[in-house]
Amino acid sequence: MSPEENKALIRSFWEELYVKGNLAVIDQFVASDVIDHNPLPGQGPGVEGARQLFARFRTAFPDAQISIEDIVAEGDKVAIRTSVCATHRGNFMGIAPTGKTVSTSGIEIIRIASGKMVERWGISDDLGLMRQLGG
Repeated sequence: MSPEENKALIRSFWEELYVKGNLAVIDQFVASDVIDHNPLPGQGPGVEGARQLFARFRTAFPDAQISIEDIVAEGDKVAIRTSVCATHRGNFMGIAPTGKTVSTSGIEIIRIASGKMVERWGISDDLGLMRQLGG
């Protein structure tokens, strides 16, 4: 796939998963043996781990508004810079729901092969998020 096709794939995935909340698309966009180089504590491997990650996030922040601020692609990799604004309504990383509105940002690099995400590297402002939650 071309870099432009890879960017389109990531945008489609983002729209379906984060905007529409459609967890069923994970199998369509994520390889069964995907490698997450920065998993959350307790996150399992492969596509099941990805499913856990997104389900945990959606449970904790059901109204999350997640935007792609920048997207750059070269070869088989796509880099995205994201922003998130959400209300803490479910347990997250051991912190009970606070009802607080939080905002954070992150950067991810995703490698794509055969039309699916096969590797992910990500960094987000976890300390800033935990401070906002009071943890």
